[in-house]
Amino acid sequence: MATTEAVPFAKTGGLADVCGALPIELASLGHEVTLFMPAFRQVFENADSIQHADVELEIPIGNQVVRGSILTTHLPDSNVRVYFIQQDEYFDREGLYGEAGEDYRDNCQRFVFFCRGVMEAIRLLELEVDIIHCNDWQTGLIPAYLQTEYRGAQGYESIATLFTIHNLAYQGRFWHWDMLLTGLDWKYFNWQQLEYFGDLSLLKAGVVFADAISTVSVRYADEIQRPELGCGLDSALRHRHDVLTGILNGVDYEVWNPETDQHLPHNYSVKAWQAGKSACKTELQKKLGLTESPHTPLIGFIGRLAEQKGADIIIEVMKKWLHQRSVQWVILGTGDERVEERLAQLSQEYSQRVATCMSFSNELAHNIEAAADIFLMPSRYEPCGLNQLYSLRYGTVPVVHATGGLYDTITDCNEDTLAAEIANGFSFGNYTTSACEAALSRACDTYQNRRDAWEQIVATGMRQDWSWRRSARQYVDLYQQIVSRIKQTICA
Repeated sequence: MATTEAVPFAKTGGLADVCGALPIELASLGHEVTLFMPAFRQVFENADSIQHADVELEIPIGNQVVRGSILTTHLPDSNVRVYFIQQDEYFDREGLYGEAGEDYRDNCQRFVFFCRGVMEAIRLLELEVDIIHCNDWQTGLIPAYLQTEYRGAQGYESIATLFTIHNLAYQGRFWHWDMLLTGLDWKYFNWQQLEYFGDLSLLKAGVVFADAISTVSVRYADEIQRPELGCGLDSALRHRHDVLTGILNGVDYEVWNPETDQHLPHNYSVKAWQAGKSACKTELQKKLGLTESPHTPLIGFIGRLAEQKGADIIIEVMKKWLHQRSVQWVILGTGDERVEERLAQLSQEYSQRVATCMSFSNELAHNIEAAADIFLMPSRYEPCGLNQLYSLRYGTVPVVHATGGLYDTITDCNEDTLAAEIANGFSFGNYTTSACEAALSRACDTYQNRRDAWEQIVATGMRQDWSWRRSARQYVDLYQQIVSRIKQTICA
């Protein structure tokens, strides 16, 4: 597996959770997994017992040769080997991809080095590889290098590649002259391969050259083939629809489990959740200065305060409901400065009904998941989403926009789904404030007036299995299909 993020070494988002958990689950199923990532500064702050692998790298970048080395350790509590591609001028920096809201200007150069470093490491470390699982644009050149430069080399003949898109909006787009840095022939800079509206796209490289493509939910795999969410690559993805698959991310239930969660003041299980959630709610209301009211719906939100996450819709509903409905709000996250300012103003004006924390706190995130009655996720688009899955486990009913992974995981409550005992939340189809408000109203009305139905919805969600074990088995099936196709091609 090639990635730029993996818990506990380096993280900016959900990619790190995936690449820290999936390899361990794959290994527990009997597979030999090796993880490659850059030796970022964060790595040395978070990793123990890093050793030199006694392997030096000489990587061509444009018309120069850049030297680096390989370090090694293991993912904690596992036998998953991790190799770090070290080159301090590229990776010993404050951020992973940029600082102060600006990308590093040499990001193309940095990740050319990483991708070539992974390809060279396979030979230098004498690894026997069936498949390279690449993740997001930073690894997009690996399938291109394999197909154009390494395919005929000894040890690379039967290697297959899977390219996973975690968020299509992040594309690794650079000006066309950066093509020189890749070392690839200019003939590949065309509209069918690496060229993207006049620029170079490393994500498109992965889409075009990988043996198979996956993304992080079934619905998102369909959505990115349409112009609305295809980010200019919908045509390329439609062209490869026969090798495009959606596999939902999983949840680490060792970390997200209300029965054992050490962050909570009171633990609880699906067998007896009412008292535990009520106690957690009271404690959070005290801590955040909200009115202690056990029967007032507490609505939670955790995430980036950005338009993609529906922050504009949340604010509009809040402003209206603060005058019309008796609910409480707790918001945790950072993002757009204007959004932060508006939320801070609301929390000052309505301090007993609105609590905001414009930072990130892992402990507070766990407490919100346990204490809230409703978790709001009105994302404009959401490749997978994890907080709705955490919420299900903690008995906090999600209200979501039916997109991407939210569509795949949340079954809207209505009389039919209640009768079938499959309702686990509330959803809305149109991305509008009124549609979000209507779904949230249905949730609050059910919470306050239909307790039997509410308790059924909570119990249904808490019993569902969204573990990494389920996802890992699906990846193994996909790997086997890809490797089989490559072997058949070679034999033919």
